[in-house]
Amino acid sequence: MYLGLDIGTSGVKAVLVNEAGAIVATAARELALSHPAPLWSEQDPDSWVGATTGAVDDLASHHPREVARVAGIGLSGQMHGATLLGENGRPLRPAILWNDGRSQAECGELERRCPSLHALAGNLAMPGFTAPKLLWVARHEPHVFERVATVLLPKAYVRYRLTGEMVEDMSDAAGTLWLDVGQRCWSEALLHATGLDLRHMPRLVEGSDISAVLAPEYAQRWGMAKNVVVAGGAGDNAASAIGLGAIAPGDAFLSLGTSGVVFRVTDRFAPAPASAVHAFCHAVPGLWHQMGVMLSAAASLAWLAGVMETPAAALLAPLGERVDGPSPIKFLPYLDGERTPHNDAAASGAFVGLRGATGRSQIVQAVLEGVAFAARDNLAALSAASGPVLEVDLVGGGSRSPLWAQICADVLGIAIHRVEEGEVGAALGAARLGRLAATGEDAAQVCTPPRRLASFAPRASVAAAYDDAYRRWRELYPALKETT
Repeated sequence: MYLGLDIGTSGVKAVLVNEAGAIVATAARELALSHPAPLWSEQDPDSWVGATTGAVDDLASHHPREVARVAGIGLSGQMHGATLLGENGRPLRPAILWNDGRSQAECGELERRCPSLHALAGNLAMPGFTAPKLLWVARHEPHVFERVATVLLPKAYVRYRLTGEMVEDMSDAAGTLWLDVGQRCWSEALLHATGLDLRHMPRLVEGSDISAVLAPEYAQRWGMAKNVVVAGGAGDNAASAIGLGAIAPGDAFLSLGTSGVVFRVTDRFAPAPASAVHAFCHAVPGLWHQMGVMLSAAASLAWLAGVMETPAAALLAPLGERVDGPSPIKFLPYLDGERTPHNDAAASGAFVGLRGATGRSQIVQAVLEGVAFAARDNLAALSAASGPVLEVDLVGGGSRSPLWAQICADVLGIAIHRVEEGEVGAALGAARLGRLAATGEDAAQVCTPPRRLASFAPRASVAAAYDDAYRRWRELYPALKETT
């Protein structure tokens, strides 16, 4: 039996997976976000630990025999979050998260300090990454910066609390801007550009390798054996790829989670910073991946549901499972800024085309389409970087909606496949990495594709209307940028 833990932004998911690869049980705990100032996004690192242990407590309570048989644990987590620890291993301040945009000025400073940044890290300096956050802390909170002993990412902090070991995997480390992504090691040049050195970094392992052993107090608490290994794990998107069996060059998926991602596996380090495409290490040795990233995907629908005080499912229900053409309303989903292709932390969301006769369903449809249009921007950036993407699996909370899947197919002009367990892909991938660490099996034998539940092909007449709508939608960002 294997346990996968996904430390997300809005919550923690835990899944138990058996030797046949099937999910036996799941548990989840919610997390709260803090926005103490404009563009800021923070969380209490100890809340990740509390939610994680609480979720496993639930599994152990309801499935004690299965939990007792766990041999390996894998971790997945939200990327980029700067968790700053002092000499005593305790957080010095709340973690600064991936969707925090305060460090735009520091990005320019980092680019000036380290001209080799793009070649080493394979990415533009963006406020979401970890390194610019440390420059911000050094400038605005020097009393904190001078006390920093170690910088961990969210899942690495949870690992530290569960095992006592400070370790990071290659895929998550690649999102810090401190990793030499091609060589898969920390870069002293990149660290020095932010006033840090190797002493501030955790030990590196591959995602499928053993990183540590579960601490005895937790093994006893959950009724597990004393030698349960914890895998290196992965950043959330690389973990989702493992859950989807995306471990061959060219494999691709679209994630509609809190953020959105178009992801493609590569057999080499293939940076494309000019188009704001990310190039990171994959979670298994010898592979890398490219990503286009939008910062507010399913989060856009969640925001609308909150504003309208109506559950998202109730907002979607009147639209059915397909629409016959674009909404007359246009929506820019830049509620937390945007990465690909704009690299603009200050970008903001907008509705355009509202009239007195506008109805709620037209607004809801516009939100779904705005996210799909942003995904098309991402797809175009990846295609320009290294060739076309012909089909994608769909994962994340947004994968629940057949309507959204069909809209994405019509907008992107490619086949979209909804897959089994698509909502827990990262946690499933983490469990698979836990299995690889425990057994030493070949990744190709464990990381198999899930069953496809439904496929959605672009409809020619509707896709043509969306082509025109997309061209007009693309004019909105530069036009509104001039006025804000």
